[in-house]
Amino acid sequence: MTALYLAKLIHSQIANRPMPLRTYSAKPADIKRQWHVIDVTDKVLGRAATQIASLLKGKHKSIYTPSMDTGDHVIVINAAKVRVTGSKEVAKKYYRQPRAGFPGALKTTNLETLRARHPEQVIINAVRRMLPRNALGRQIMTKLKVYPDDKHPHAAQKPTVREVKA
Repeated sequence: MTALYLAKLIHSQIANRPMPLRTYSAKPADIKRQWHVIDVTDKVLGRAATQIASLLKGKHKSIYTPSMDTGDHVIVINAAKVRVTGSKEVAKKYYRQPRAGFPGALKTTNLETLRARHPEQVIINAVRRMLPRNALGRQIMTKLKVYPDDKHPHAAQKPTVREVKA
């Protein structure tokens, strides 16, 4: 058998197959949300935040649709004990504009100060910047609950403990 004959044979078998189904798009009724608890004690901030963002978007599900919120609820505990590498504790800057549009409105703070005042904001800022910057991203962020210690009020939802590989 020649290579040309084999190529024609394979092409004829492929051509006789029915067309595959169209790309699946999740419907609101198909979405089943779960609750996950993630302990970030001594976990690297960026690595933990990417996995949290993936859970919030629903990328771990087979029904993932980029234009819909198919993700789960995530509870992050021990946010005050998250770890950063290198000199980010003093060198990483956070910017905010409490009086936008006015001179001198830009306020800066470093990670060390932010962690002392609002430890949950460190996780929230990292995850928010990994999500879409539109209405869908804001909707996804409502499913993130961050607490500085190991206590949370969501026991009634029966969350499953999930380990972060960081």
